[in-house]
Amino acid sequence: MEHLMSKEEVKRKFKTDFIRGLKQGEAEARLETFGKNILKHEKKQNIFIKFIKQFNDFMIIILILASCVSAIMAKVDGTGDYIESIIIITIVVFNAIMGLVQESKAEKSLEALKKMSAPTAKVIRDGEQRIIQAENVVPGDIVILEAGNYVPADARLLESFNLKIDESSLTGETVPVLKNDKFEVKGELETADILNMAWGGTMITNGHAKAVIIKTGMETKLGEIAKIISEDEAPQTPIQRKLEEVRKKSWDCVFSYMWTYIFYWGI
Repeated sequence: MEHLMSKEEVKRKFKTDFIRGLKQGEAEARLETFGKNILKHEKKQNIFIKFIKQFNDFMIIILILASCVSAIMAKVDGTGDYIESIIIITIVVFNAIMGLVQESKAEKSLEALKKMSAPTAKVIRDGEQRIIQAENVVPGDIVILEAGNYVPADARLLESFNLKIDESSLTGETVPVLKNDKFEVKGELETADILNMAWGGTMITNGHAKAVIIKTGMETKLGEIAKIISEDEAPQTPIQRKLEEVRKKSWDCVFSYMWTYIFYWGI
């Protein structure tokens, strides 16, 4: 909501000095509080473990059991007809491979987001301009934004001079957006329409500016996208969707039978 605030309100909220920036000691304390300005993700699992997890579904387990029963019956009857079992197992394995591929795509998307992060940032601390690792930027830091640099984290503009930012990676806008620190936001707007903000991971194509960092790491707009990718379950494979339909229909039949039985004996 900082884009709705005046510059003075932002200054009071983050207890910072627009001229001298944060004191080094205060910046270090905030780094301990807010954590590093990085996109976090779960530790990668072994590909074998991820493959095994694809079978962690009730209906998939039922299919595997069905194929085993079918194979045993074929053995007992002496027919040697294992085609049905082989087909079921093939479908289940193919489904697991598809799920693995979808997870792999999600991991690649996260890696692509991490590459959009700025390696360094120019900040003002103790009244001096310093180049620091972007991961050490904290809320309240005063940053200098220049053409050719990536914005290190979400920031509220304090001064801007013909500032244009390429936000295509975040909003899909193909043309660089002309920013304006004096832009007043009235009501809620889409991210692409908020002109007094610079979003982390976007690139400055023209001009320069001074801004105050308001959000870092996973709290940024880029971090929100990373959360969606890492926390949301992978889309269901076609066989999982079909099995889900079968499961729902099966439960519907069970409940229908139960209610009929209760109603009959209840009378």
